[in-house]
Amino acid sequence: MANVLFIKTSSLGDVIHHMPAVAEARRRRPDACLAWVVEEAFAPLVRLHPAVDEVLPVASRRWRHAPFVAATWAEARAFVRSVRSRAYDEVIDTQGLLRTALIARIARGRRHGYDRRSIREPLACPFYDVRHRVSRAWHAVARNRALTGEALGYVPDGEVDFGLDPRTLAAPPAAPYGILLHATARRSKEWPEERWIALGHRLAVRGIELQLPWGNEAERLRGQRIAAAIPGARIVDRQPLDAVARRIAGAQVVIGVDTGLLHLAAALVVPLVGIFVGSEPGLTGPIGRGPIAIVGGNGARPTPDDVLTALDRVGTGLTRQ
Repeated sequence: MANVLFIKTSSLGDVIHHMPAVAEARRRRPDACLAWVVEEAFAPLVRLHPAVDEVLPVASRRWRHAPFVAATWAEARAFVRSVRSRAYDEVIDTQGLLRTALIARIARGRRHGYDRRSIREPLACPFYDVRHRVSRAWHAVARNRALTGEALGYVPDGEVDFGLDPRTLAAPPAAPYGILLHATARRSKEWPEERWIALGHRLAVRGIELQLPWGNEAERLRGQRIAAAIPGARIVDRQPLDAVARRIAGAQVVIGVDTGLLHLAAALVVPLVGIFVGSEPGLTGPIGRGPIAIVGGNGARPTPDDVLTALDRVGTGLTRQ
């Protein structure tokens, strides 16, 4: 039985974009033991993936804030021991960063990564035993699948399958609800609050409750302002990612900016509308088997009417009023 270690630590969107590669690896190598190194905040979500046999959480984000604390060094040593506790046949770093290449170097096994023309941080290349050329013009999902296929000896084929089954995650809701993903890590990707409010008013008359999740204090305050201005809207309690996944899986529709949770909705085959204002959807936009509509693009400013027209295209059953 082959042992394979994947390294894709963050961010949330990157982690989700790696799931089709893992699902395909399981289909092509059904007897392999698949392990995954991922940031601790995303580990609850990765544990939901049926193809993953072992999750190795790493806390590099947290460690950076306390590099000289004894507990940090103790945790780091424990992580190194966990990575080195097993010999792997193949170690595959689809992140392509210096910090993830260092994790690959710690692991025992043949290390695969992108070559200098394909990688985000060329300084990572010397840490790999085998370097693969994968076009940087491809979508992130295609790049992950291609590198994984090269490392494991097959050519990726078939439609994108994230490997998550929404039917196992969410019970039928008591009443229909939609989710507004207003928060994103980059201000350049944000959609103005007044447009969220205008859209929310138009959706409220369609008879659907609107829920607004958040991840930090600034996002909570922003969500509160938006929800307070929309009849029947509410912010929801902060939850770990496995619980957030279950909430998204039960939604009738998700509308959001370019953020990790939008990609999670695509992975869970939830009808969605993506609002792009500061990034290119052709490279990192949501893809999947469910109904997806995209408005805007890098430098665009979509209107609420643009979003409503897209919403009608994805066939959620919500009719215009």
